Amino acid sequence: MNAASKLVIRNIGLILSGMVEKPLLDGDCLVALDGKIAGVGRERDLDVGHPDTLIDARGTALAPGLIDSHVHPVIGDYTPRQQQINWIDSCLHGGVTSMISAGEVHLPGRPKDIVGLKALAIASQRWYENFRPSGVKVHAGAPVIEDGMEEQDFKDLAEAGVKLLGEVGLGSVKAGDKAKQMVAWARKYGIQSTIHTGGPSIPGSGLIDKDVVLEADADIIGHINGGHTALPDDQITCLCEQCRRGIEIVHNGNERAGLLAMRTAFELKQPERVILGTDSPAGSGVQPLGILRMIAMLSSLGNVPAETVICFATGNTARMRGLDCGLIEAGRSADFALIDRAQHAPGKDMLASIAQGNLPGVGMTVIDGLVRSQRSRNTPPAEKVPELVKAPAAAGGGGH
Repeated sequence: MNAASKLVIRNIGLILSGMVEKPLLDGDCLVALDGKIAGVGRERDLDVGHPDTLIDARGTALAPGLIDSHVHPVIGDYTPRQQQINWIDSCLHGGVTSMISAGEVHLPGRPKDIVGLKALAIASQRWYENFRPSGVKVHAGAPVIEDGMEEQDFKDLAEAGVKLLGEVGLGSVKAGDKAKQMVAWARKYGIQSTIHTGGPSIPGSGLIDKDVVLEADADIIGHINGGHTALPDDQITCLCEQCRRGIEIVHNGNERAGLLAMRTAFELKQPERVILGTDSPAGSGVQPLGILRMIAMLSSLGNVPAETVICFATGNTARMRGLDCGLIEAGRSADFALIDRAQHAPGKDMLASIAQGNLPGVGMTVIDGLVRSQRSRNTPPAEKVPELVKAPAAAGGGGH
């Protein structure tokens, strides 16, 4: 579906920028052209005439669409791990508009030979490029590296369009020196890497401790709070201190360890390194509200302003992952979540309510300038809900 040529969102009550250095923006209106942000600020200063899509935010907050930095998709909107369909659509109703695969590891009979794993990665990259479940952008095709791979294999993958590695450590490559060589080959050809951190997640995986993580030097310290089992506290703080790579905290991990990692990042004055994921589908299931729950948990128990924590799931991830969404600034993809305080929730406003540990209500999601969902079926009902005043005839609002 092509993006509507002009989108106007007016009467915005609060603009969350996604920028950890400046989480809030002044303004009450946003204009997007052909799926990209064209301007944000005061309505009187923007060209708001003749929109194809007009949204009255009705005082709700506009945030960049949330990005789940760690998922394990398989095919389409189905996961055999939990025998669940439409799990990605459910996450859209939790404000998630982009997902990043950490490996398509739950495919029954997943090939582990080099030809097969490369073929699977290329196929996965293609089918999620060609099909977006409910409009959600799924960045997939993340091969799990295995013994015997050579530099040419990474070159072949990159030339075929693969941009991610699955979690290092989920396959037969578990030694730090071997992982370091393959991560370096991947980086040489523009493929970003994530390493499994902590105890084994499923039979066949193993412990990846701080020494392996530091030696491998992957781009993202995957689930630093364990997926599920976290490393000892001293190893977590050591990882934060001794490298400058991404610090990924996930819903499927240890919450106390996640708080420790976040606090350490702040002590190091490096909050821009913190990103969020769910690590689902997995043994813990699918958490459609997992990213929102992480935001509320880290803000309330970590005493960090909600508007800052929201940046972990938006702009921090976008910058680290090289995505064109996640930030409210001109030229970025028009991917948004319109949210408000949940009905009857405590707190003087939405941000205060989140800082007390409460989830906000999602009233609408927009991807590439098209409305993809309206009042969420999964979050608590919001006090105020945006109104789709005008929609392009062909799109019909794009609701699911």
